[in-house]
Amino acid sequence: MSTTTAERTRPFEWFRSLGSKGRRAFAGAFGGYGLDSYDFQVLPLGMVAITAYFGLTKLEAGLLTTVTLVVSAVGGAIAGIMADRIGRVRTLIITVVAYAVFTVLCGFAPNYETLLVLTALQGLGFGGEWAVGAILVAEYTSAKYRGRTVAFIQSAWAVGWGLSVVVYTVVFSIASDDLAWRILFWTGALPAVLIWYVRRNVSDAPTADEKRVSHHERGSFKAIFQGNLTRTTIFAALLATGVQGGYYTLATWLPTFLKTERHLTVVNTGGYLAFLISGAFIGYVCGGYVTDWIGRKKTFALFAILSALLIVAYINIPAGANQLVLWLGFPLGFCMSAIFSGFGSFLAELYPAELRGTGQGFTYNFGRAAGALFPTLVGLVGQSWSLSEAMVFAAIAYAIAVVALFGLPETLGTELK
Repeated sequence: MSTTTAERTRPFEWFRSLGSKGRRAFAGAFGGYGLDSYDFQVLPLGMVAITAYFGLTKLEAGLLTTVTLVVSAVGGAIAGIMADRIGRVRTLIITVVAYAVFTVLCGFAPNYETLLVLTALQGLGFGGEWAVGAILVAEYTSAKYRGRTVAFIQSAWAVGWGLSVVVYTVVFSIASDDLAWRILFWTGALPAVLIWYVRRNVSDAPTADEKRVSHHERGSFKAIFQGNLTRTTIFAALLATGVQGGYYTLATWLPTFLKTERHLTVVNTGGYLAFLISGAFIGYVCGGYVTDWIGRKKTFALFAILSALLIVAYINIPAGANQLVLWLGFPLGFCMSAIFSGFGSFLAELYPAELRGTGQGFTYNFGRAAGALFPTLVGLVGQSWSLSEAMVFAAIAYAIAVVALFGLPETLGTELK
C-alpha cells in the first residue's frame, strides 16, 4: 500500500486535509453553530414555564418559535449577501453577536409581547450563522471529504442542544420555574468567548476572497433566480422547508409532549432528551459519511422517509410504555439529524462562488421560515386535537422534502471552483 493510499484511509483524514487555516475555520464554525443551537434550545426547554408564567395558549407559545424562525429567514438571507460582499468571517462574527445579545435580553422580558419581539430579533443572528459557517468550511474542503466535514459542523447542533439540556436540568432543579426560564436565557451570553477566538484566528479561504473582490454579481438575489439557477433555488428552498418543518416541530413540542402527555418530571425529561440528542449527534456524523458514499439526494430521501415513519411510531406509543419512548428516541434523533448532514455540502455545490453565500443563505433560511409555520400549526390544531395527534404534521413536512428532490441535481464529487 502506498503512502498516499494509507493517508487517505487514516481516521479523520478529512480533518488533516483542511490545513491549519481550515482547521481553525472548522473550530470557529463548529463553536458558532453549537452555541447557536444552545441559544435556540433554551426557548423550547423553558416553554412550559414561560407558558405558565405569562398564561399563554398553545397557539401563543408556538408563535414564539415561529416568529424566531421566520425572522431568522430574513437574517439568513441578509447574512448570505454579506458573506459574499464583506467576507465569511466578518459576517460570522456579526451573526454570533446578534443572537447572543438578544438571547440574553429575552431573560429580562417583562411580558409576552416583549418576549415575542426579542425572540424575533434573536432570529436575525440565529438565521445567518449556519449558512456562513458551513460555506466557510466547505471552501476549505476537497470534494472527496466535503460531506463528512460539513456534517461534523452540523453535529455541533447536537452538542449545543445537549449542553442546553444539562443546564436546563440543573437550573430547573435548583430555581423556581418563574426564575429558571430567565436564567436559561441569561446563559446565552456564552458566545462572547467564541467571538474573541474567531477574530484572532479565523480567515476566509483564499479563493473565496478572490471571487468576492473580482466578481461584479456577487451577493445578488436577482442572480439566483436567473437561468438554470431559478429551478435550483425553488426546489432547494422547498427541500429546506420540508426538512426544517419536521425538525422544528419536534424540537419545539417534544419537551412539552414528554411533560404533558407522557407525564415526565424535569429530570426524567432531561434523561429522555439525552437519548434523543445522543442519537442526533451520531446521526449528524454518520450522515456525513453516508452522503459522501451514496450521494446527496439518496441520503435526503432515506432519512426523510425513516424520520416520518419513526415520528408516527413515537407519538402512537401506548400510555404506560414510557420505556419504549425512551429507547425509540435514539433512532428518531439519529434520523432527524442525519438528514441535515448533507445540507452544507449540497447547497454549497449548487451555486457558484460569487453567489454561494446568497444562494445558501436564501434557500436554507426560506425553508426555516416556511418550516416554522409547522410548530404554530401544531399549536393551533393542538387546541382541539391532542398534542400527539397534532405532531403528525412533522411527518407531512418530511414528505414535502422527498418531493422536492425530484427537481434537484446530484452534486456528489463537485469541486468548488
